[in-house]
Parts: sequence; structure tokens; C-alpha cells
Amino acid sequence: MEEMPGAKNHRDCIGIDFGTTNSSVALANGDAAVRFASFAFRGAEAASFRSVLYLEQFKSPSGIKRAHSFTGPAAIERYLDATEKGRLIQSLKSHLSSRSLTGTEVFGRRYKLEDLLSRIVADLRKHAEQQFGRPVRHATVGRPVRFVGAETEDDDLFAVERLREAFVTAGFEHVDFEMEPVAAAYAYESTLDHDELILIGDFGGGTSDFSLLRVGPGVRARGRTNADLLGNSGVGLAGDAFDARIIRKLVSPALGSNAEARSLNKLLPAVPAWIYANLERWHYLSFLRTNNVREILKSARIRTLEPEKISALIEIIEEDLGFQLHQAVQQVKYELSRSATAEFRFRDGTLDLRIPVTRAEFEGWISEELRAIEQCVDGLLKTTGIHPRDVDCVFLTGGSSFVPAVRRIFNARFGEERIRGGNEFTSVAHGLALRSAEPSR
Repeated sequence: MEEMPGAKNHRDCIGIDFGTTNSSVALANGDAAVRFASFAFRGAEAASFRSVLYLEQFKSPSGIKRAHSFTGPAAIERYLDATEKGRLIQSLKSHLSSRSLTGTEVFGRRYKLEDLLSRIVADLRKHAEQQFGRPVRHATVGRPVRFVGAETEDDDLFAVERLREAFVTAGFEHVDFEMEPVAAAYAYESTLDHDELILIGDFGGGTSDFSLLRVGPGVRARGRTNADLLGNSGVGLAGDAFDARIIRKLVSPALGSNAEARSLNKLLPAVPAWIYANLERWHYLSFLRTNNVREILKSARIRTLEPEKISALIEIIEEDLGFQLHQAVQQVKYELSRSATAEFRFRDGTLDLRIPVTRAEFEGWISEELRAIEQCVDGLLKTTGIHPRDVDCVFLTGGSSFVPAVRRIFNARFGEERIRGGNEFTSVAHGLALRSAEPSR
């Protein structure tokens, strides 16, 4: 556990799951009841807050140009409604372990990565204060077992310290860090009336993390020890990698990634591959709205054998439909979790894409990611010396835990009857709040 010195109010215990894609905040009161902060988006309320930052330039009355920031649902709404787009930044957490990425320049001003993160964290804190009706200055915060891009333990420690700095800058006085799968274990433990040895699988946007630990009322009664946590393991890929594969294998071909054009009596790719790479992260699409890209695509549409596909790509770029495109990707991924076949559907203006896809195709596209997850789980069992038959329960949380191919990894090793799930998008924050409430903290 990493800890900052300082006093702590155990009556109001806050857990913050600051995720690559989504974040959530929970409050555990003295009676162990847990409340979640909620966030509005397009008239609906949800317990998750998109971990995004939108910077928009405006000119003050004195003529000085400044950048105004929006975060979470407000950032997405502002971005979608803007005629002239500002700078939308997401997945900031995935850069924490990078020593070379210290920040970025926006509208001619240099911003540290920690300062950009702090803007998101500060707004999370303010939302929590408004809804819980009390100051929020102390929290137990989740962290992955292995940060995206981290190759050594020092890389992970470096990432934790940068995340700590972001929370301090955002107004927090005291922060504890807890492994995200361990936090999910505390949420599961709250449902138990007996002790168990459990494996937790936490699938976020950027990382897949696993922990083996003993939990239950007996463990709480005697007091937790380091021996109760048998081991942790993690790999820097999860839901975002699955989405990128759908774009690359299913959507991009419908937009001309395989289209050819004649050049000096030869057939060559009509459009450079780097343009399609920008489709794999929805907010990168705005970077393609340049005169250079327009000229490339205009020429490609004239020369290609499939001009209608290039026209569809042009419309998506010019109308800046990246967010809507990725919403459609999320929907087809959800449908493939429920059915062996599905249809990718994307309709906006004159554009109408309908592409059939099978679960078997999708599983083939993510086979490398599935193997990495398998190796991570098997490695954890090997290093801890735990046989699968000795694990009482496997609790899976996070959006990608719904993917049948992911669940089969655990069914094959532990048996379907031992697989559990529930509150897949809030269990980590729930467990962090409960962990924060424990006297041992």
C-alpha cells in the first residue's frame, strides 16, 4: 500500500476508481452502506464519469486567448455540440508510466500530464462534494496491478507517484492507493457469510488485472495480514484493444482500407494506412480534418476502384463522427456477447453502414489479446502455487468480462459454476470505499 501522511476521517470514507475510460466515486458511511455519485449525460444519470478532458480556446475581453476546460460527460457534450472543435483528450491514465511523455501542447501552451489529469480529478471531487454534502479531501484510489506500458516495478511506482501528484493538485490532502482487483474483492466479500479463496479479474479500458486473495467475515474479524493477498498480476490491454480490433477488421474495410487505386499501371493502396489508424481512437478523428487529408482522400476517390467507400470515410471525417462510430462499435460488441451473430449498424445523415459479423470472427480478431490474458492468469497461478481446484470463486468485473471468449478462459480452468459477476462498472469504487472504512487503513 502507498500512503500519504495526514489525518483521515473514517466516518466518511471515499473510494475513487479513476479509470482509463470511466471513473466512479463511492462513499461508505459508518453503517457500511455505500452510495455512488451520479453524473448526467444527455438527460440520463449514470454512476460512471467518462475520464476525458476537453480544452476550448476563447478570447477574454482584454483580447488574451485562454483555454477553458470541461471534463467527463460535459466534455463530450461540449465537444459534440461545438462547430469548431477544441482539443479532446482521453485515456490519459495510459500514459502515466511513460517517462518520455511529460505533457502536451494545447493552443500554444505546454501542459504537464499531471496537471491535465488533475482537472478531471478535481471535477470528480467537486461532483462528490455536491452530492454527498461534505468536503472530500481524503480517498482510497484504485490503481492497476500493471500500468499500461510499464515494463518494471519502477515504472509502476513512477506511474503511482504521478497519479498521486494529480490528486494533490486537485485538492486532496490524503490519498491511499489500492490494487483495483483487490478493491473488487472487498465488494464481493461484502456479500459473503463465510471465508473463501478467490481470484478477481478486473477488466478496464486499458488494463486487465488479477489478484488471488482470502476474504470473508473470518478474515475481517481476525484482521487482514499480508499473507491474505497471495499474489497480483496484470497485462496492459483490455476493452480499448478489443474495440480497436473491431474498427481495424470490420469497419475500416467498409471505409476503403483495402481499396486499391491505379498508379503507373500498378494497383496500390488508395489511402495511407495511418489515416485508418486514427479511426481506432474516436477522438483522433478530429486530427484528420486538415487540408492535407482532404486532398489525399479527394485524389483517392478519383483513382480508386471503390469510390463509394472513400466517400463514406470522407463523410465520417468531415462530420467528425468518431464518437458516434465508437458507440456503434460498443453496441455490436455488446450484441456479440449475447448472440453468435450480430450486425454492425451505423447511420448518420446519408451514411448507412450495415455489416454482418459473427462472434467467431470477433474472437479470431482478438486472439492475441486473449492469449496474453490466459498467460497472465496461468502465470499468477504458477507463481503463487495455487491449483485451480483450490480456488473457491472467480469474480469477474469490468465491461470486457461480458465477452464470452474472456469468460471461457476462466470456465476452462475453474468451472462455470465458480464464476461470479455483478456491478461490473462500480464494484471497484464500491470496494475502495469499503477498504477506506477499515480501521487498518
